Amino acid sequence: MAKFTLRQLELFAQLPKHQTLSSAAQSLHMSDSALSHAITELETAVGEQLCVRRKARGMYLTPAGTHFASRASEILRATDSLAGELSEVSGELRGPVSLGCYTGLASNVLPAVLEGIARLHPEVEIRITVGDHSDLLPALADGSLDVAVVYDIGLPATLQRSVVYETEVMAVLAQSDPLASAQSIDLADLAAKPLIMLDTAPSSDYTQLMFSQRELTPIFGAIVPQIDLVRALVGRGLGYSLLMSRPNQIPVSSEGLGLVTRHLNPRSGVTSVVAVWPTGFTPSARARAVIDYAIEALEASEPS
Repeated sequence: MAKFTLRQLELFAQLPKHQTLSSAAQSLHMSDSALSHAITELETAVGEQLCVRRKARGMYLTPAGTHFASRASEILRATDSLAGELSEVSGELRGPVSLGCYTGLASNVLPAVLEGIARLHPEVEIRITVGDHSDLLPALADGSLDVAVVYDIGLPATLQRSVVYETEVMAVLAQSDPLASAQSIDLADLAAKPLIMLDTAPSSDYTQLMFSQRELTPIFGAIVPQIDLVRALVGRGLGYSLLMSRPNQIPVSSEGLGLVTRHLNPRSGVTSVVAVWPTGFTPSARARAVIDYAIEALEASEPS
């Protein structure tokens, strides 16, 4: 039977994220030589070459290495789950949870979740990763994340999900905008105004799909990558935006300028915010507690 350690599995599971040995070693806080030695020992233990290391420090996994890294991630998740089960038997949850969150949701979702878990399960340590689908979905696949909170848009069938709360696309306007007095707004009435668009996946594609479905063409005022900047530009009266409704949202921009949020008529972009994890992977008791608390704290939030 091959003899290798969990630490060797942890090291090797990180290699698919890097193109060079130096990059991998730096992220693992170890020297190039120490990592290279660990890989050689692992290859000796399994009796097969898993990684090709070039003199110029380029690196790639062999087919066997790619398979081994994937299985190593599965084994590490299983051992983490086992530890969680043992802590649950003892009556106290403890240990890490790697939680991902979509950029546009982070400031409205994470504070409530972190505060609640810290109060209910003080020995659970939540490690946060914020990004868009291109960041979070690969991290779920390679085991870097236990669970992620994202919009239920364009997700692969390989993910299991629990609905956290329902949401929909809303029009966001400056308080001084003439349309701000309406209770709801037709997308056609907005099309002639400059659109301040959030440029993150899947938000930007979804926004353009909404216009094409109505056979409308938006006028782009600005395309920016941060939701706070979107809201700041709208607050300055430079255009309107289309954003998903979210909990704990205050009606002012980062500069303190008034904003209003209105339903679209007809309503559009109705979807859910979901907690997701890979199919075939059972979240640890700690991760399940984070998911359940997020649902409890946020599911009552309704578009307004």
